[in-house]
Amino acid sequence: MIFSRYAHAAPTVTSVALIAANLFAGVEAQYSIDTREDILTSAATLAYDLMLFYEGNQTGMTPGILPGPPDENLGDYYWWQGGAMMGTYIDYWHYTGDSSYNDVVMQGMLHQTGEDNDYQPLNHTASLGNDDQGFWGMSAMLAAENRFPNPPEDRPQWLALAQAVWNTQADPSRHDDECNGGMRWQIPFSNNGYNYKNTIANACFFNIGARLARYTGNSSYAERAEETWDWLWSVNYIDHDSWLVYDGGHVEHNCTDINELTFSYNAAVLLQGCAFLWNYTEDQVWRDRVEGLLPSLIDRFFPDGVAYEFNCEMDQGRCSQDMLSFKGYVHRWLAQVTQLAPFTADTIMPVLRSSTEAAIAQCTGGASGRVCGFYWRGGVFVDPAVDHTSGAGEAMDVLSAVMTLLVPEADPPATAENGGISEGDPNAGINGFTGAPAERGPITTGDRAGAAILTILLVCGSVSTFVWMTCFD
Repeated sequence: MIFSRYAHAAPTVTSVALIAANLFAGVEAQYSIDTREDILTSAATLAYDLMLFYEGNQTGMTPGILPGPPDENLGDYYWWQGGAMMGTYIDYWHYTGDSSYNDVVMQGMLHQTGEDNDYQPLNHTASLGNDDQGFWGMSAMLAAENRFPNPPEDRPQWLALAQAVWNTQADPSRHDDECNGGMRWQIPFSNNGYNYKNTIANACFFNIGARLARYTGNSSYAERAEETWDWLWSVNYIDHDSWLVYDGGHVEHNCTDINELTFSYNAAVLLQGCAFLWNYTEDQVWRDRVEGLLPSLIDRFFPDGVAYEFNCEMDQGRCSQDMLSFKGYVHRWLAQVTQLAPFTADTIMPVLRSSTEAAIAQCTGGASGRVCGFYWRGGVFVDPAVDHTSGAGEAMDVLSAVMTLLVPEADPPATAENGGISEGDPNAGINGFTGAPAERGPITTGDRAGAAILTILLVCGSVSTFVWMTCFD
């Protein structure tokens, strides 16, 4: 998913934004969050507009995914972003009670489960990352926690799907001895980026484990989650002083060449996992970790109380397709943290509100006059085309921000003992694809030729990746 090329820079307001502010100062926002009814109305409109980007419910199109992927010239979006969108609509139903999109979500979530019901469909396996699979797993876990309507009895259930993702990622083949542990970014060993162990892949595994522990009451999930946290801490992907969360490192450097780029979703998915473990264990160590990550996240990614993607947003057009949807996940995950760790609410809720106010203020674009952009701090609409996207990520962000203001009156995540309705399967995914190289027979001349070609391609890929990161870092 992320192999970033963007460097640190202090937040700035560009001259372009200032000129735009003068030009559009008289444009009024189309959304309001003044009352509960205003929030519901705004969220409903935003949910409708977001669904306009989705083609999966149309005849002949593929359920569950946004148009893409870009590298096949099929659209702007990658496979994992469909899973993130499904999760957004699961939360939308939970917060608003509007079931208009539940059938679309059900169809999409089940269509993408793959042949082994572990969110590893064969047509995506060749480019599959642990983080990609993890996002679909987190959406399945969310469906179980939110008591989203269950699938038909002859189809895999939400909890079992989350367990399947976790089991495939818990397999020893995904946790080698390089860097003393941790999962790699990519699953197939031939993928560019297989030599990179990054935070988001391990953080998704940590997050799902924390949530499975709380939902099922099975402490073995929590033990593995804690091992993952300990590994992230030991390789210094989490800064021991500032609590900033860095992106990752390469196995050929024993993960010591840390890419110190910071992305909001890395910090937020870890924070959410820590909050789940605090709620499950009431162990002071998890409260300490929540209280370490939270101020660091807010200081870095909510300057002046408005969501800001620190490592790309200083210049319009620098954010990658992935980064353009991070704000929505962070709003959703922070909202849930207030339920799991109520001592955070007084810190989080004012920030979520001020950030949402800024978000809706710039939704003045397009023929409708209500299209949303990505740049919230400037207060003016910037067309998504500036970032070479059609705008689904930007729309997802603002919908997430608006609807999560309803979190104070929403039910907290359910557990099996406290209202949960989803059936699990502790052995789900055990026989699924792990990414480990299969056993082979005797090596033939053809095998040697193929291996030589593959080696050349991998070397070239590694060199180009190094140049890419060096030139733009």
